Amino acid sequence: MEGKQLKKLMVGMALTATLATAVTPGFDSIGGNQEKAYAATVTYKVTASKLNVRSGAGTNYGIIGSVVKDQTLSVVSKSGSWYKINYNGRTGYVSSDYVQSSGTTAPPAESTTYTVTASTLNVRSGAGTNYASIGSVTKGQKLSVVSKSGSWYKINYNGRTGYVSSDYVQASGTTTSPAESTTYTVTASTLNVRSGAGTNYASIGSVTKGQKLSVVSKSGSWYKINYNGRTGYVSSDYVQASATASPKLVVDSFKTLGNAQQVILVTADNYDTKSAKIQTFEKVDGKWKQVLTANGVLGQKGFALAKKEGDMESPTGKYTIGTAFGRYANPGTKLPYRKITSNDVWVDDSKSSLYNTWQQKPANGRWTSAENMDIPAYDYGFVINYNESRTPGKGSAIFFHVGTNYTAGCTATSKEQVVSILKWLNPEKNPVIIQSPVSELDKY
Repeated sequence: MEGKQLKKLMVGMALTATLATAVTPGFDSIGGNQEKAYAATVTYKVTASKLNVRSGAGTNYGIIGSVVKDQTLSVVSKSGSWYKINYNGRTGYVSSDYVQSSGTTAPPAESTTYTVTASTLNVRSGAGTNYASIGSVTKGQKLSVVSKSGSWYKINYNGRTGYVSSDYVQASGTTTSPAESTTYTVTASTLNVRSGAGTNYASIGSVTKGQKLSVVSKSGSWYKINYNGRTGYVSSDYVQASATASPKLVVDSFKTLGNAQQVILVTADNYDTKSAKIQTFEKVDGKWKQVLTANGVLGQKGFALAKKEGDMESPTGKYTIGTAFGRYANPGTKLPYRKITSNDVWVDDSKSSLYNTWQQKPANGRWTSAENMDIPAYDYGFVINYNESRTPGKGSAIFFHVGTNYTAGCTATSKEQVVSILKWLNPEKNPVIIQSPVSELDKY
């Protein structure tokens, strides 16, 4: 139940438009939590028409404001693909994809070779994902790097200038620690252990097929290991990494999913909180994979034990996904999509035969109460198929939509997360949404 009630709730709330970008297959950027300080000689300018400033380094953090194209930023450091900035006297974060550095650039060492680590990596015409892709490079390919600008390497690509994200390019000679959860096993019948990372170093012993190794780090094509109390090196060509079993996902224990291959899970710590955690999962090759995690909000009074019209609570349960909607053009969802007009309403009159349905004005006596659909909260969203029997008084207009404060009974998150989920949803995979306090997930 959103319209008239939500309109009152959202008076004075400014909704910041989210920058929409076309995604080209391949990797461009990834988050991280290790910050790098930036030289004061570099000027940083916004390249997007409007760019959100967030309270933390990720789209799951709240929006605290925005900056506009060509605005100069005071960058403190970099954390993954996010810049930490001074924003109106407080700390904020902006995506490095829409911020360009001009001035001093730090060219990489001439003697260093750069190798692609992603399976496929886009090469772009400029230093950011807002620039067009001019091609791609593949894992293991060597690159001729000219210089570095922010989090992007400038390269020579087929006789022209291109840019690749530094997150997916590794300089050989640097040391990379393998994941702690990975076990390494010898695949050769006998493998020399050497005193250094190369066959020109002396052999200090050997290991045999099937033997487990304690790997410290990787240097080029050699693994640094602990060998009989001393440091040794083995060729990575004859050592296989076998990851330990992936942690069990919450959806792995669900028994009520039927043929659903996509799940949106909305959880809260208890019935009374309006704050929610939103996770999406997809079954790939028979195994569930987690796709997204985001912060969200519920009704002002949290989850409902028994949903009623106008109670300001979000219903718990498992529901199918209905029509996608928005006040703008289809953002790319595969769901049936309906563009909202100024005449669109959702009937919340329990006495009307059209209760809990999408209709158009004028009422002409068909209902006495209906909520307006043409509001910012419904810039994008989809219908949660709740109360499909249209039982009077049980609740109406239950949506997944845009919002960061609270709702009148729906579930909401940031606009970019709503759009991301809309693009991901595929009706052929029978998606469902489950809403529940954490303590009651065993029901599903």
